[in-house]
Amino acid sequence: MTTVHHNSTFGDEERRTRQFAGDIFVHTALPGVLSLVEFAREMIEDAFAPFDPREAQYHMPVGDWVARFAPVKPAFIHHPRTLGILRQAVEEAACDPDATYIDVPRLRGVTSDGYLTSGVGYAHHPHRDTWYSAPMSQLNWWLPIYPFTADSAMAFHPAYWSTKVANGSSEFNYYEWNAVGRKQAASQVGADTRKQPRPTEPVALDPDLRIVCGVGDVIVFSAAHLHSTVANTSGLGRFSIDFRTVNVDDLAANLGAPNIDSQPTGTSLRDFRRGSDLEPMPDDLVASYDQDEPIMGVAVFRP
Repeated sequence: MTTVHHNSTFGDEERRTRQFAGDIFVHTALPGVLSLVEFAREMIEDAFAPFDPREAQYHMPVGDWVARFAPVKPAFIHHPRTLGILRQAVEEAACDPDATYIDVPRLRGVTSDGYLTSGVGYAHHPHRDTWYSAPMSQLNWWLPIYPFTADSAMAFHPAYWSTKVANGSSEFNYYEWNAVGRKQAASQVGADTRKQPRPTEPVALDPDLRIVCGVGDVIVFSAAHLHSTVANTSGLGRFSIDFRTVNVDDLAANLGAPNIDSQPTGTSLRDFRRGSDLEPMPDDLVASYDQDEPIMGVAVFRP
């Protein structure tokens, strides 16, 4: 059974152990998270001015919406200020900065009522991040940029925590995704044709678990959780940030959630930097998780 913990007093090692067993943790009112939100809002609101970003879809054709939002995503993701604030937020959540490695954050925009469901506004199908070459010890952090409701949330499908889902992860290579898939995002407007690992059998989406948190809060969960984007029917666009962390001790000890159905090739570990000084992931740890050298692909994506 998945348990949701709010502002838990567990230490980080105990939290991670519980997350590897399927529990979800919510940290509320973290100053670093709120700073990250405020910075993202500045960039988004500048891009969609004079319109409220959540209502911009009602004032322009979808091509114009994409043209405004597409450049904001890499600008925010790779801005030096972004990573500095991110490191602050992780420390505020009581993670050891010397042992915690952090990936760059992703900026998401999910429009309402099917206006845009592909490319830069991609509405994620049910998936585990471990299908995308994430290590089993990876933790996902998700936070809203504006208030949102359950009808524009992210959905967890905890019934599948210990139940296999037939999927296409065996055909997914992380380095190919870096070389091809990421770069195609802005061109995917009518439909998203990028090669991504999906369920290859029907998945029961109901019942699901939707956690509605406030601005300044963050939801942290195992990358092995099956989750999806709820079809937004709220009438407002939903903007959010997500990023990932791994603990180097977990990697060295091969600790993490159980792998029941993930079979991708390549690894995302080269994307992570140490929280204390931004040093890259040690080569020996990457090698122990990498069965497919990026000869024909891109090891680390650069916009």
